[in-house]
Amino acid sequence: MGAIGLSGFRPEQADDLSRYLKDAGRGEERFDVMVKGARCAGCIAKIERGVKAVPGVRDGRLNLSTGKLVVTGRSLKPETILRYVRDLGYDAQPFDAGEILDAGDWEGRFLLRCMAVAGFATVFTMGLTDAIWYGGGDLGTEARRNFFWLAGAISIPATLYSAQPFFQAAWRSIRSARAGMDVPISLALLLSLGMSIYQTATDGAHTYFDASVMLTFLLLIGRYLDHRLRDRARGAARHLLAMQTLLVRRQGPDGTIQTVPARELMPGDMVMLASGDRAPVNGMLADRGTELDLSLVTGEVLPQAVAQGALVQAGSVVTGLPVLLQATARVEDSLIADLARLLEAGQQVRNRYVRLADRAARAYVPGVFALSVLVMAGWLIAGAPLASAVTSAITILIITCPCALGLAVPAVQVVATERLFRKGVFVKSGDALERLAQIEKVVFDKTGTLTVGNPVLCDRERIAPEILDRAAKLARASRHPLATALADAAGPGEAASDVREVAGSGLERGSGADLERLGSATWCGAENPGAVQLWYRRGAEAPVGFRFEDRIRPDAKALVRELEAKGLSVEMLTGDVPLIAARIAGEVGITDWQAAVRPEQKAHHLEALAKANIRTLMVGDGLNDAAALAMAHVSIAPGTAADISQKAADMVLRGGDLMPIAEAIAVARKARRLVLENFALALAYNLTAIPLAALGMVTPLIAAATMAGSSLLVTLNALRLMGGGKS
Repeated sequence: MGAIGLSGFRPEQADDLSRYLKDAGRGEERFDVMVKGARCAGCIAKIERGVKAVPGVRDGRLNLSTGKLVVTGRSLKPETILRYVRDLGYDAQPFDAGEILDAGDWEGRFLLRCMAVAGFATVFTMGLTDAIWYGGGDLGTEARRNFFWLAGAISIPATLYSAQPFFQAAWRSIRSARAGMDVPISLALLLSLGMSIYQTATDGAHTYFDASVMLTFLLLIGRYLDHRLRDRARGAARHLLAMQTLLVRRQGPDGTIQTVPARELMPGDMVMLASGDRAPVNGMLADRGTELDLSLVTGEVLPQAVAQGALVQAGSVVTGLPVLLQATARVEDSLIADLARLLEAGQQVRNRYVRLADRAARAYVPGVFALSVLVMAGWLIAGAPLASAVTSAITILIITCPCALGLAVPAVQVVATERLFRKGVFVKSGDALERLAQIEKVVFDKTGTLTVGNPVLCDRERIAPEILDRAAKLARASRHPLATALADAAGPGEAASDVREVAGSGLERGSGADLERLGSATWCGAENPGAVQLWYRRGAEAPVGFRFEDRIRPDAKALVRELEAKGLSVEMLTGDVPLIAARIAGEVGITDWQAAVRPEQKAHHLEALAKANIRTLMVGDGLNDAAALAMAHVSIAPGTAADISQKAADMVLRGGDLMPIAEAIAVARKARRLVLENFALALAYNLTAIPLAALGMVTPLIAAATMAGSSLLVTLNALRLMGGGKS
């Protein structure tokens, strides 16, 4: 998208760029570059190939979602790398996470501006040209010429401005010797404007000012919708970047507290973490034990008690006593940074996926361009005037303008996504349906995916109603997951007053014989806690235990059977202990499962499957699943999933049911068949229309009408997906 809205690196800043170099280990350096303007797999290959030609560079990897280009090598010269990227036709500046988070959707705003200009210009231009077509018989030559010049005065600048996305993409395609649909589109627009100016200057009968700007407007609608689908997939990486730029409280050797960015923390620094704070780096509990929410690390929702001296992974949340964390690594060496790198790696794999329309364009575009040149040459050889020969070439470009080909995929995607939305599946990624139709294996997370993800009270019938009621009054005063589950089991009721919460232990109220406690086994005096997680005790009475477990989703077992019936293999990965994992897998009918799997192990497992050419669908909900979701061929997150997982996934379930996953697979397979049918329809249309245009039997105006007809045909074919039917 060129240099629109970019404010960043300036040549005079070159002396300061060395501060952006980072130690990459093994004697190498790393330089992160923010790249703007890359839109496809071809852009990735072009940029990565270009930077590898820079002296000292060993490798370069571009993440299309964040625009982050990671360059590694020895004796790197940042200003040289930036110049190489700019010479390739892209904007480049040193990568800054904070700037990325604040930048906003500049490309989307630019596309909207282009679309608005084209839309208004279309209305005014068609108003002027309609006056000519409908009242031309009453207009003199001079009056008609003036009307044409007025139409051109609106259409020419509006088209040149609004069509910038196509012109810039076409120029990049030409420079990289790569075929793209933007090349014939740009040629058709520029030639039709040029021919219109010539026809107006020579008092010709036809101009195409209105067709140029109208075609630009219609194409921009499709480009903007495609951009919005792509942009939704970028939120996950931005979310992890935000987690790395948070502010923390660092305690100095003299006890003074200073608020600093997390990226400034060094090993040995002391960080104060209050209840609810997230550990910004890997570290060790320096002063006492506490309770931690390890959902980012293990995926399990229940807090775990950890002792003084325990190692804590970045991303863990303090839910008990405030603690002092001694950093053992920097932010870039933490679990969050590892997940961010894995997420970027997964997105890079996805970015390299070449969509059906792009693959078709590789053969289609060069053929159309060559054909238009041959037609023009043929007419010139036959003795036709230059204007007539050029008009025939323009007609070829217009009549073969890849609108039908370009609509073949989006039209089906729009209908498919609408149908899935009504079924409870929100599709975020434009090419997700294409990838979903190709899967061979489905990999499930356990907690929050196959299970509900919230603890539920077990064996309620063995607990006396009055004890459950008294314990629930205490529980309603806390937000602890187990207290919330106990309160839900007891139903609506009043909360106890004067409740004191002892961090890491539990709740209490009263004193002496009326002292009530709800919390850990030690806190309540239970001698043999076993698997019971929560206890209640009043005075000298014997403590009563409450046992909780996660519920399996009602349709999980049916979904597994349905997936296997579609010829797909099913696997479960979980960070939970083997005993619980075995029970859940057995109940839902999954024989292939792994337990105690860490977040990075999940991502590496999905990466290994991809390298084995096994296309996978990953279904997960936790923070710890984000990297694995990005690494999979396609991914789905439940509507109850963590925000970052929903952002990383290609699709999100709007409800609590899992069966819409099977519906999504069926729709994706049918959508793929309809896309191939649309390609066949577009090909049949071109085989019929091109000979007529080449022989001069079709004017540009008729060509525009038939082009619109072909687009309508593929759209009507796509509407067949609105009906039922399974694949």
